[in-house]
Amino acid sequence: MAAPYNVLFLCTGNSARSIIAEALLNHHGQGRFRAFSAGSHPKGEVHPLALRVLHQRGLSTAGLRSKSWEEFARPRAVAMDFIFTVCDKAAGEVCPVWPGRPMTAHWGVEDPAAAEGIEMERLRAFELVARKLESRIRLFIALRPEQLDTMSLKRQLDEIGRTKDDDK
Repeated sequence: MAAPYNVLFLCTGNSARSIIAEALLNHHGQGRFRAFSAGSHPKGEVHPLALRVLHQRGLSTAGLRSKSWEEFARPRAVAMDFIFTVCDKAAGEVCPVWPGRPMTAHWGVEDPAAAEGIEMERLRAFELVARKLESRIRLFIALRPEQLDTMSLKRQLDEIGRTKDDDK
């Protein structure tokens, strides 16, 4: 089997969306992908409702932590093949120079940590984001990057980010 593709999900706080995406890809990628997450201004802790949604889906939360994207921009850091921003703020920020020239795309979803209301309403926001990210991740892992030229792959990654997700 070929070495797995390294994928980094970026967000501002690295407490919810990027964490959920990391866990989903590590689960569904079945060894073809190795996912990581980070933030430009990490909160320092994973949101409890993000962990709850992952647990409800039977996904491992071992090793998940809120961390700075600087960990992945350092010399000798794991070289990424793909980097996806999952929040609009991170997409607009000046990113570090990433080792290895990874392919990038924006897969923005709303911030469930900003949801208001009673706990069940806030949990629903996290579940909705998890469904959207899972849909995009399933489309992504169905691609065969080794069979696509760079321009075609980039176009498909951008298209996945523009996918109209089912909000139900």
